[in-house]
Amino acid sequence: MKRFISAGELKKTYGVFGHFYSVELASMEVVECRSVLELVAKSRIPKDHSDLSQLSSDAVFIMMNPGSSKPLVEVSNHVRVGAIHELPISLVPTKPDTTQYQVMRLMHFRQWQHVRVLNLSDLRSSKSPEFIKLYQRLEADSNFDSHSIFSEVRKNELAVKLPKSRKIPLVLAWGLSEKLDPLIERCLSRLPRNRTTKGLLEVGTTNKYRHPLPSLHVAQRVWLDKMVRHFDE
Repeated sequence: MKRFISAGELKKTYGVFGHFYSVELASMEVVECRSVLELVAKSRIPKDHSDLSQLSSDAVFIMMNPGSSKPLVEVSNHVRVGAIHELPISLVPTKPDTTQYQVMRLMHFRQWQHVRVLNLSDLRSSKSPEFIKLYQRLEADSNFDSHSIFSEVRKNELAVKLPKSRKIPLVLAWGLSEKLDPLIERCLSRLPRNRTTKGLLEVGTTNKYRHPLPSLHVAQRVWLDKMVRHFDE
């Protein structure tokens, strides 16, 4: 089993940068979002952090939603719902969460310098059940589907974020909840047909990929070991 590198060690090696924004819906409700996360070896961080969004990464992860990730500086990106696709990307230093440390561990063993993280939804919510209720309510009551980068209105933004080369893998890791099916199908419909995908597909399913951070610590170690072997196949 691979050595489980501590968060303290990982923070010395990698920097984390995210694009955070607030959306004002037609109902006047404001929701907090994050559209992309860049995990980068500190030796590769450019002076202008936003340049990272233009660089090619070693892999692109697609997970469920941003979880508890937070910016380390004040952010004032406020946009109305119809203009999300027009919002310039501005990356700021970000406090990693435990899921991102799992990705960094895989980066270490794969010797990757840069991983981009996208999500089925940009909605920031630290607990999965609460996130699911939130996205379902907003889509049903406010017809708000542009919380997802895989929505039609954000296709140009998505095209910039996805790998240009088949050699760069898409790592699918959004978890096993059936309540994510509408978001998963929307995502899969937007991915290039010639894509190279990796991920731990759950037995008996066609679109459920194990999340990097299962609740049990031993399961987290198993996910990491299986993913390292998966890339060696």
